[in-house]
Amino acid sequence: MTSTTPNPTATTDSAGTTTTATTAPTATTPTATDPKATTTTATDPTATADPAATTPTATTDPTATTATDPASVPAVSASVPADSATPTVTPTPTSEAERLRRWRLVLGGGGADGTGCELRGRDAAMDGALASLYGREKGSGGKAPGGRRAAGLGASAPGVARWLGDIRTYFPSSVVQVMQRDAIDRLGLSALLLEPEMLEAVEADVHLVGTLLSLNKVMPETTKETARAVVRKVVEQLEKKLAQHTRATLTGALDRSARISRPRHRDIDWNRTIRANLKNYLPEYRTVVPERLIGYGRAAQSVKKDVVLCIDQSGSMAASVVYASVFGAVLASMRALDTRLVVFDTAVVDLTDQLDDPVDVLFGTQLGGGTDINRALAYCQSRITRPTETVVVLISDLYEGGIRDEMLKRVAAMKASGVQFVTLLALSDEGAPAYDRDHAAALAALGAPAFACTPDLFPDVMAAAIEKRPLPIPDMAEQR
Repeated sequence: MTSTTPNPTATTDSAGTTTTATTAPTATTPTATDPKATTTTATDPTATADPAATTPTATTDPTATTATDPASVPAVSASVPADSATPTVTPTPTSEAERLRRWRLVLGGGGADGTGCELRGRDAAMDGALASLYGREKGSGGKAPGGRRAAGLGASAPGVARWLGDIRTYFPSSVVQVMQRDAIDRLGLSALLLEPEMLEAVEADVHLVGTLLSLNKVMPETTKETARAVVRKVVEQLEKKLAQHTRATLTGALDRSARISRPRHRDIDWNRTIRANLKNYLPEYRTVVPERLIGYGRAAQSVKKDVVLCIDQSGSMAASVVYASVFGAVLASMRALDTRLVVFDTAVVDLTDQLDDPVDVLFGTQLGGGTDINRALAYCQSRITRPTETVVVLISDLYEGGIRDEMLKRVAAMKASGVQFVTLLALSDEGAPAYDRDHAAALAALGAPAFACTPDLFPDVMAAAIEKRPLPIPDMAEQR
């Protein structure tokens, strides 16, 4: 038996379940005489009650849950079985004060933010660090001269170093890296990176490495050793993250790409074996007699594939250069691959002999300048000796400053000779790249689709090229 507040819409079924349809929670208390009795409260009069389920309401049971603000709770059923002791608990919505605090940090304060929220302590310090980069309001009117919001870290290295320490205190590493990059771009702090003390204070990441490489030629000797240490730290982190997966993926691909006619049982390629023996199909037995077995070889004993990485070192490709150099070093460490790394702008530089140390490769690049893809492909084509066993990877945004028609002819000639040609518009995590769409379409017409590739996807792209199967091309709509 269950005691409820009198309600003309309450009904009781034969199973001993009372259902109350009301617009407000109704307090109920189960009695000891009927332990199976349950009460269901529906805040929507049109809700259908399930005799086997209950919605928690305000009760004398401390495990019950009360929903006091229906507008702040998603319209999701919170029912539980009648014999369950733990109902589903709805997460507490964000308080109004917390929402105002967050908006205050986003808007930057001042009389026009509309929040009326005052920051104190740690929040005030966070706001100061953000305002130093993204805009501090000045003057009695809350505006900088000209009605603009102004930002400033000061032109001195000590001030910037203190700011870098502050943001590492208040924000996670991923946010720190974004703020550092914005500080370099918005406030022109590249020159301060030439000071060793500054380099020791920054959070090292791929984008910082790209900035350091662009400053390589003007960097004083006293700073170069610190810069190399920063670059080496990032490179080692990338190698640790990428090397194992890359080697495992490509080793399997190399084994599958090498075919032998007398394989061990575990090395039999059943798909190819069945296709090769379909002529021996016996209808009465509904089986194929495999007269000839085709299996995977073991590629680690000798060089099986040649790989040419042809990398555009124009300024917009900085992150791609960093990742490609790391991948080049990983590929060069595999005995089954003969890897060549070529970088280019309007000139072509072969850095293959430095692949044992990707830091040397990176400092051998010269970011910036023009682009002559045709000249770079001509050099790569001249180094190909086994076209049917060669994979050429062009990493470029395809903004060609050379001879377009000649470039396309070279790509067509390489593909006709058996080369697996891959075009990556970017090799980074930076999202959709800017690229020459006309050249990308022309390459796609030749059977060499151009697409952006993340570092995590690159091993799978290389594996597909080695095995001569379709490339795992991401959805191009996401890259526009």
